[in-house]
Amino acid sequence: MAFKKKVKAMRVDTLIGKHSKIVGDVLFTGGVHVEGEVEGNLMAEEPDKGFVVVSESGLVKGEIRGPTIIVYGTVSGDVYATGTIELASGAKINGSVYYNLLEMANGAEVNGNLVHQQSNT
Repeated sequence: MAFKKKVKAMRVDTLIGKHSKIVGDVLFTGGVHVEGEVEGNLMAEEPDKGFVVVSESGLVKGEIRGPTIIVYGTVSGDVYATGTIELASGAKINGSVYYNLLEMANGAEVNGNLVHQQSNT
């Protein structure tokens, strides 16, 4: 699958492990990989830098805001991608997706609106 190759090429600065749960907002720079659970918002410190990957076992209960977002798992909240969002076949989003570029695999699920937004660059 093309998604897996892209994830391996990105540098992960923060890993939220499979058996970990974070309660509260996470402000990040660089790359964040969520294998566990985040109950709060994930927000890029700089809107044009960084990425978020939510793995198959990952769960985010809150908003995600960043330039590049890749979802394999579940997000319960709105997602704002200023650049690209990629939804793998097992992705499930319960909320609206705001995007500039969207790549969505067969089987991905969005229970909300898909809203295209032009890049400010």
